[in-house]
Amino acid sequence: MSDGGGQGRASTARGERRRFPGVSSRAYEHPADRSALVALRRLSGFDVVFKALSGLLPERSLRLLYLSDSVRVSDRQFAHLNDMLRDACYILDMERVPAMYVTQNPQPNAMCVGLDEPIIVLSTGLVELLDEEEMRAVIGHEVGHALSGHAVYRTVLLFLTDVALKVAWIPLGGIAVTAIATALREWFRKSELSADRAGLLVGQDLHASMRGLMKLAGGHHLHEMNVDAFLEQAEEYENSGDLRDSVLKILNGLPRSHPFTTVRAAELRTWAAGRDFQRIMDGHYPRRADDAATSVSGSFKESAAHYADTVRGSRDPLMAFVRDVAGGAGDLGGRLRDRFTGAGARPGADKAGPHPREDGPGPGEDGPAPDPGGTAGAPRGD
Repeated sequence: MSDGGGQGRASTARGERRRFPGVSSRAYEHPADRSALVALRRLSGFDVVFKALSGLLPERSLRLLYLSDSVRVSDRQFAHLNDMLRDACYILDMERVPAMYVTQNPQPNAMCVGLDEPIIVLSTGLVELLDEEEMRAVIGHEVGHALSGHAVYRTVLLFLTDVALKVAWIPLGGIAVTAIATALREWFRKSELSADRAGLLVGQDLHASMRGLMKLAGGHHLHEMNVDAFLEQAEEYENSGDLRDSVLKILNGLPRSHPFTTVRAAELRTWAAGRDFQRIMDGHYPRRADDAATSVSGSFKESAAHYADTVRGSRDPLMAFVRDVAGGAGDLGGRLRDRFTGAGARPGADKAGPHPREDGPGPGEDGPAPDPGGTAGAPRGD
């Protein structure tokens, strides 16, 4: 697909889009994606389980399944999707175009899986839901996963979620596998932020990307929805509530394979308005030829800086609490209990003495906890 030349443009029915010869996935990868993947690889037992599963994963069966019971996209079948796929690979300078299938499923869904070679799968529900420009962003999203090498880990997560957690003979036992599946799911959520950026680089239409995310959240009634109002939901979600709400946000997100849709929209809008996106569009971006010389420590520093900026700029109550603690503000245990319970200072209480405690388990003590390995975390549509 590469023409080996300088930065050019891809001709489309909509006009011309800028292309990015030799672009590295580092150009669009979210710092949290890279740091989560590095942390995952360093997780105790991950290498052992990953190597064992690589020999067990039925990749041949997976390919045969889609070949036999789905429609392979080509010049003769779903030709408009084939044109979008080739266009996405041209823009991101991927020489090998992944196989793509449309499978019958009313649930809007898309994924990129495979160990040796990536396969992109779109559900009929997604194809029927999105218009051409929205679909272009989704296909760019999946090509971004392929370029980043995400397909291998996504395939392992699929297998762990659907099979391995129910099979006793998987190496290292159920607890270790559950821990790895949970870590994989955490990375999976972060990888979606990276792929959303790749989709924007391919589609080069922020409004279309926003519309697609809105439709994933609210269905095809686009005339009843508004991008600004949708993004206001994200702001309210991020900034409202107290510390208890912050903890509930974390617990609600643990079993999910994807970040919440409003959060994805807000993240993408912020990136599109930033300097990094504009530099890529101007032709200044990391090249794949330089990937081998990239230091891991540099990625960690970038990720650390991103998290520090997030904590400093966030109005989330939990982030504010972290800032207070980092600034040396008071007793950690007492402040956490007061903020979580809403107790605060009580008139007449001895401020130097221990905080009063009500009956029943407090935060972090005995009580029900969500199961991070439950079936609710199965990967779903992008």
